[in-house]
Amino acid sequence: MVKNIIIKTKNALDIDRKVERVLKDLGSPEPPLDLEIVRELLKLDLDFYTAKDPGVLQEVVSKMTMAGKQVLARPSRILDAVRKWDLRALYIPDRKQILLDKDQPLLKHRWHEAHEVGHSLLPWHAGAMMGDNEHTLIPSCHEKLEAEANFAAGRLLFLRDRFAEECLAQAPSFDALKELKQTYGNTHTTTFWRGVETWGRERPIVGLVTDHPHIVHRKPDFDPNEPCKHFVQSSAFAEKFSSIRETDVFDQVVDYCKRNKAGPLGEADVILTDDNGEAHLFHFESFSFHWQTLTLGVYQGPYKRLVAVA
Repeated sequence: MVKNIIIKTKNALDIDRKVERVLKDLGSPEPPLDLEIVRELLKLDLDFYTAKDPGVLQEVVSKMTMAGKQVLARPSRILDAVRKWDLRALYIPDRKQILLDKDQPLLKHRWHEAHEVGHSLLPWHAGAMMGDNEHTLIPSCHEKLEAEANFAAGRLLFLRDRFAEECLAQAPSFDALKELKQTYGNTHTTTFWRGVETWGRERPIVGLVTDHPHIVHRKPDFDPNEPCKHFVQSSAFAEKFSSIRETDVFDQVVDYCKRNKAGPLGEADVILTDDNGEAHLFHFESFSFHWQTLTLGVYQGPYKRLVAVA
């Protein structure tokens, strides 16, 4: 299970300024953003490798050490990183080259490419990409850098505040998300993620990316102890409901969801307890896209228990 990491305000503003400059230099493009023109502007090359064939990746790494220059301090670091973190894409700063794993589904290429563009925009990421520093490869630092690249990718693909304005003009729902997905040309999951974070700027909202709630439709590798692939929290939710366990939320989703394989799975009011022990009411809605289920939980207000009058 992966929780979204909340980027520090100062870093977020710095990253956003870099994305803003790119979009301005492109002439404030309309959605969906064409990543090819982004690469042309930034003078980035795109190539493919396959993680299933170490020989191909080894060849790519060896080319980085040619032309009489040691491009990487330790070339084996790239191979180690791909294996350790099951990387789907890489950015090689000295070559200004983005490498995508061609074995990944085509629908995911767009996000992976934008993520690596994000790395290229952030100069403090170069050391980690080159494997120059022991500290940069520890998990906590790796997670921080990945979160920053994800933030940059989201701001780029969703055209910064344009997506936010269109998103906030509608009430939180899957109908709104499906419309925004078509407009911006991104996947259901990335649109869902941005929607949770945007709608949740001022109120607690939580999103779950999971396998199907009912066992008959689950994949063989489903782990009941970690049912959530992603647990997406708005900043307001993370601040007030930090003690909420993902398994508890998933169990409530299972209770109200229908057994159909795809499409709307149902909705219900769910009670969640905050860090002070106070109960609050959320409205949950779940939708299955065959390969995964998305659940949106929107804050309604304090839960008022009915007290019987004698």
